[in-house]
Amino acid sequence: MPLKPLIDAGTIARRVAELGRAITDDYLGEDLVLIAVLKGSYVFAADLARHIDLDLSIDFLGVRSYADDQQSSGIVQITADLTQSIEGKHVIVVEDIVDTGLTVSYLYENLETRRPASIKLASLLHKPARTQVPVRIDYLGFTIDDVFVVGYGLDYRQRFRNLPYLAAIADGTA
Repeated sequence: MPLKPLIDAGTIARRVAELGRAITDDYLGEDLVLIAVLKGSYVFAADLARHIDLDLSIDFLGVRSYADDQQSSGIVQITADLTQSIEGKHVIVVEDIVDTGLTVSYLYENLETRRPASIKLASLLHKPARTQVPVRIDYLGFTIDDVFVVGYGLDYRQRFRNLPYLAAIADGTA
């Protein structure tokens, strides 16, 4: 399958380090929980956590919203729930990509019922051309065009997550 390199590993590393420093500055002295949204954000979340110079905890939330290979169904399904309480804690949801906004909107509604002190969003990528529900991204890596992206945790049919860079599927047809 032909891939077109989009963002190289060095550029990703530099941006993730910048985001980590910003989060460190914003949350000094606070009880912080990173919630990595599985599966796509696991690489970004791990690298981001290593650049946050604070005591923090990390939890994972599995969600699925893709009915087929490339199109979101708009229906969000929790496949793995948190293992710790977030009540009274500051939460940063770590996403791989925000495109329609439907998944993030659902996650905000779900997590707010658990009474955290605050909820913010860190997303590696934003694809504004596909927005259906606007959401605020507090810590954004990169804005991209409407292309199907793989690598750095993002997949196509569970493949390509291990690429150290981001690439677009070249012909767009996957």
